[in-house]
Amino acid sequence: MTDPREGYKRYLWAPFTQMGDIDEEVEPLVIVSGEGARVTDSQGKEYIDGHAALWLANVGFGRQEIVEAAYEQLKRLSYFPSFAGMSNDVAVTLAERMVDMMEPEGMSRVFFSSGGSEAVETALKMARQYWRLKGEGRKFKFISRKKSYHGVTMGALGATGLVGNRRLFEPMVPGFRHIEAPHCYHCPYGLERDTCNLVCANELERTIEFEGPDTVAAFIGEPVMGAGGVIVPPDGYWQEIERICRKYDVLLIADEVITGFGRTGEMFGCRHWGVKPDIMVLAKALTSGYLPLGATLTGEEIFKVCLGKHGEGKEFRHGNTYSGHPAACAAAMVNIDIVEREGLVAQSRDNGEYLLERLRELEALPMVGNVDGLGLMARVELVQEDGNPFPPADMVGLGVARQLMRKGIILRALGDVISFSPPLVIDRDEIDAMVDPLGEILRDM
Repeated sequence: MTDPREGYKRYLWAPFTQMGDIDEEVEPLVIVSGEGARVTDSQGKEYIDGHAALWLANVGFGRQEIVEAAYEQLKRLSYFPSFAGMSNDVAVTLAERMVDMMEPEGMSRVFFSSGGSEAVETALKMARQYWRLKGEGRKFKFISRKKSYHGVTMGALGATGLVGNRRLFEPMVPGFRHIEAPHCYHCPYGLERDTCNLVCANELERTIEFEGPDTVAAFIGEPVMGAGGVIVPPDGYWQEIERICRKYDVLLIADEVITGFGRTGEMFGCRHWGVKPDIMVLAKALTSGYLPLGATLTGEEIFKVCLGKHGEGKEFRHGNTYSGHPAACAAAMVNIDIVEREGLVAQSRDNGEYLLERLRELEALPMVGNVDGLGLMARVELVQEDGNPFPPADMVGLGVARQLMRKGIILRALGDVISFSPPLVIDRDEIDAMVDPLGEILRDM
């Protein structure tokens, strides 16, 4: 087939895509190569990738040292399982490195999977098994937040607070509850950020008390909410969430699938607030997308409750075929080398401040309702001139994103929020080249 776009339309069933729109609304975008923060499509057109593919290409495209590390590992050992007392050397080495990196959070054990949804599923099952083995089997409920995204497997989907993702797959797995998101621009309580007394965080306490502390296993949340619209919580929010979890003996799960490895200007998002989760979930930028890999980390307390002898029924009867895949682990090792060697965490913080400064220049435009961000993770929310949201059927955000794509800029519309999540290697000229066309489009509109 000469044009892969035709093959896309003929053979693929793509994720999160209404395939009926492809012919009528827009041609599919088929990418064939990438370098740094830029990618090239099948027609030879170059784009600045303002979304790091899918929140994950932190070290950028075209990193030959990662490719070579995976290739050499595949030549040496293509695969070996991690089940029943077996593993491979590179998985063990990566686990040790990750534990060292997350010593401030108290992580000491790593359970590998193939991606974010699986890693979240692992965390949920760890939490339920932990309480059951402690003789508190009634603690089976999970509390998460509206607008949250935790994955597409049935447990992770139960925790997800995006209603559109759930509706056609209901009924959900039992035991999930949702509280309001810390969304100051659209505060559900009609309060102001500086005087709200963190009502959104305190809703967790009220919900735990309503459900019964003896029934709640864990709270799960993204340090900065991603797919729900890049929602940055107010100062003190996460500290209050942690305090409430400790008060009621509820596990705290940090979903760092998007925020891990420098995205927010810290190596891990929870470090902005000094929070120490009981379980951490990582994926995406763990390998910068060069190969699929997820990881769920926890401390010794949870691990030791599940520790015992064969036949006692304490083993964690959960796993994925490709857990600790050697080539993916080899890619992750080199990916982390690059993040540390090139100072990409500090670069994310510095260039993230510049990106936010440039985006805030757009706040004077009548269509721009809110600009916010943390590190290289930012949002521009589009509204009507009176400040009210556009009717969802107008799909204004999607229209703006499509205009940007025609100008060679890939950004993602989350409803009417234009979200930014570029590779951490992006430079300021490329940031300008993303922001300036957005300003032009909004002024024209």
